[in-house]
Amino acid sequence: MIETKKDILDILRMPEDIFYRDIVPKARKTYEAAYGKTLRVTAMMGYSNICKNMCLYCGMRAANTTVKRFRTPPEEVISTVLSASDNGYGRIFLISGEDPLYGFDNLLGIVRTLKKRGMFVSLACGEFSEEQFMALKDVGTDEYVIKFEMSNPENFNRLNPSTSFERRMKSIEIVKNSGMRLASGNIVDWPGQTESELAEDILLMKKLDISWAPIIPYLPAANTPLAAEGKRGDLLKIYKEIAILRIMMPKVHITAQQPGADMKKGLSDPESNLAAVHAGADVLFFDLLSEAQAQNFRVIDDRNICGPEHIFKIAELSGYKLDTASGLVAG
Repeated sequence: MIETKKDILDILRMPEDIFYRDIVPKARKTYEAAYGKTLRVTAMMGYSNICKNMCLYCGMRAANTTVKRFRTPPEEVISTVLSASDNGYGRIFLISGEDPLYGFDNLLGIVRTLKKRGMFVSLACGEFSEEQFMALKDVGTDEYVIKFEMSNPENFNRLNPSTSFERRMKSIEIVKNSGMRLASGNIVDWPGQTESELAEDILLMKKLDISWAPIIPYLPAANTPLAAEGKRGDLLKIYKEIAILRIMMPKVHITAQQPGADMKKGLSDPESNLAAVHAGADVLFFDLLSEAQAQNFRVIDDRNICGPEHIFKIAELSGYKLDTASGLVAG
């Protein structure tokens, strides 16, 4: 069992060979007991890369003038997502910067239309008022993704100067109480993060009883202040966090779309995705954006989440089937 901060720290400090010998097989066995040999497939669309915020680590921060901004009209979002639905994909993850001019009613209309098709809708659009969160619930939003990023308030407030830790946790509380599923998580191994802080992050995910942990290691983004403070996060630490979360929370979904040693392969590196699956992760994405738009949806550099072909490759390598929410597809 993994229950305490000490338990978590013991694994974070564990030699790599011991981790792969003792922990990874347990995590994979735990996952298969909960979900069988399946991987969760979700279509993803970043519908706006316009953001009012100035987060020190995000490539789409308002001050980054090197990003070519776009705002996808609601009717185009709907037609693109429904096309994925026609092809058998029943889950959509809609994500944007905090775009104050997109129009909240437009967002409600998108969700309302997609729910009429019977899709599972996850949103990540930033912080809203309690009234707005409840409106999203009322039109059928299944899951809201709002990361706490780091559980230490002082660190959060420095790295997220456009909001505050108190405000973020209040938003998380509202989502949790609304009846929507809460997806939340941290940035793993950002410059200056301690092992103790990472362990506290993991404990907070457990406390929040999240539905999905949308976690990746820290990846420096061009023209961001934090990129000057240190290098990318350690890959072994993300695999350790995945395994810890799986054992602590057997039913949680965990992002398997992880970067590898070659950053140019982005988050679709077969080797790193497979390593994440072996450690207990299960969520794989494919991008509905055009290649040109995807290059400018730059929360991090070199995302490179392309079409579904790489997902079929992971299924083949892992021997798992793909759960598209409209049926199972053999690898």
